Amino acid sequence: MTELEQNTKELVEDWFETSVVNPIEDFENPKQEWRRLFSELLGTFFLVLVAAGGGMMGQAFPNTITRAAAVTAPGLMVMAIILFMGKVSGAHLNPAVSLAFAARGNFPWRRVPGYIVVQLAGATLAALFLHAVINVSATYGSNYPASGYSDWAAFWMEFILTLGLVSVILGTASGAQNIGILGAFGVGAYIALAGLWGSPISGTSMNPARTFGPDLVGRDWTAYWVYVAGPIAGAAAAVVFGFVLRGRGGGKAGSGAAQGALRTEVGIPNKD
Repeated sequence: MTELEQNTKELVEDWFETSVVNPIEDFENPKQEWRRLFSELLGTFFLVLVAAGGGMMGQAFPNTITRAAAVTAPGLMVMAIILFMGKVSGAHLNPAVSLAFAARGNFPWRRVPGYIVVQLAGATLAALFLHAVINVSATYGSNYPASGYSDWAAFWMEFILTLGLVSVILGTASGAQNIGILGAFGVGAYIALAGLWGSPISGTSMNPARTFGPDLVGRDWTAYWVYVAGPIAGAAAAVVFGFVLRGRGGGKAGSGAAQGALRTEVGIPNKD
């Protein structure tokens, strides 16, 4: 290697270290907000990959995936995602959860639009991937009211299931419970349990993004309003119940769980 080549190599290595590696490793750098958004996009991608993939795989390979397996898998995936990246973004993976955390005072409202956009994008990418690989319509991985049941019946099912889900999320994130990462097991178990008994009527979405991706790729928006209004209304009710049970949010534990460890903003510093 010539002296010129050696000098060029060293300059490139120094630039890469200074401009790429160091900023990424500086976890407290305010310019690293993109890390939260990437975390939400990646997490939602994996959630929808499993949640929509069960139905689509079942269509491609009949009698291979049971309903129990299809509704349990998303719970296990959410548990894994919270464990491996919850400290980065809070692992919301769900617009209803982001809105609930913000309404509770644990999450800055200014971050909500960005979270929702990347959650929808992650869900869409997952549906596109599944459609390309499995080669069946993404509608088989979406959620629709069961035959013989009205949209309103599905709405109320999504409402009550999301009320329970967000109550578990807010409760396990609060300083009153203070169970930390073990909250992943509570949230994952609830999603699996809700799916086991509630999925026949509405599909147990509890997540506007989870239904958005397959509906967009499958170009079928039948009763999509149910999967927006139901989860958001359920999340709002959970916030009210959280106030009744534990008072105001905005404490250190709840804010840390909602925002992750990247420049956590605490509304009430003296509250656990």
